[in-house]
Amino acid sequence: MGEEASCNAVSVMEAATNAKQPQQPKENGCAAAAVAAGEAVAVADPRLQGISDAIRVVPHFPKQGIMFNDITTLLLRPGVFKDAVDLFVERYRGMGIHAVAGIEARGFIFGPAIALAIGAKFIPLRKPRKLPERAGADVVECACLIGLPKFK
Repeated sequence: MGEEASCNAVSVMEAATNAKQPQQPKENGCAAAAVAAGEAVAVADPRLQGISDAIRVVPHFPKQGIMFNDITTLLLRPGVFKDAVDLFVERYRGMGIHAVAGIEARGFIFGPAIALAIGAKFIPLRKPRKLPERAGADVVECACLIGLPKFK
């Protein structure tokens, strides 16, 4: 998978200094833990399969060797799009986050919805000198809708 693969990143910024500690990141999309025979067993959230199925992979686009993850097909399915936003919201609600920053262009799609749902402001991030203001904050976590196995 090439670096140009679509990372729908939403950086979470400006956590309140007195906010509770962030939860541990959920590994490989595991949204819950179950206890079976005395052992903690990771249980994958059933929404993840629908989200994965809704993302179309276009081989060799925009150039040879790139596996482009097209989220247009996800956006055309309102229920699945809502599930994707809800997973982020469930992760970040109640963490005292003041702002969500979305990286162009896909972050502009997911970021505002997440920010509104958790009661935070939205900050669009673009390449240097593409916006008149500079954004500065402490990044708490970076989250992507599409995993990039190469970067674990």
